[in-house]
This record gives sequence, C-alpha cells and structure tokens, in this order.
Amino acid sequence: MAAVTIRNLSDETHRALKVRAKQKGRSTEAEIRSILDEVVNPPGRLKIGTELAKLGKLFGGVELDIKRDQTPAGSTVNFE
Repeated sequence: MAAVTIRNLSDETHRALKVRAKQKGRSTEAEIRSILDEVVNPPGRLKIGTELAKLGKLFGGVELDIKRDQTPAGSTVNFE
C-alpha cells in the first residue's frame, strides 16, 4: 500500500483534523484517509464499465466470439 507525506501543513489544519478525527472516534491518520477516499472516489461518480454494460443491455446485448490465445506468456511465436 502506498504512503504519502504531507509537508507544510498548517497548525490550524492539523488541529482541525485532530478534532474531526476525535469526534468520529478514529486516529488523525484514519481521518485523513477517509477524507481523501471521499473526495477522490465520490459515491455518485460515473463508472464507465457499468455504464457501457447498461448501454449494451439497452440494445439487447452483444455476443462476441472471442477465442483466447492459449500460448504461454514468454513463448516464442512463429508467424510463418
């Protein structure tokens, strides 16, 4: 999992984060994670895959005849 360091955070902001975290019964670090998650991944955001699936169903779906390449990864393939 990634780690981030935030430099030059004002004392006022740090205090506000600590107060907010305490009100919600979690650590300041957990509160910062929660805030970032809410902002970056809002509940109503558009999910392109979901929308494309809905569109496909609207038009009766699509049947694809896809044959999976069974060649093991890293194998040399001869195209002659």
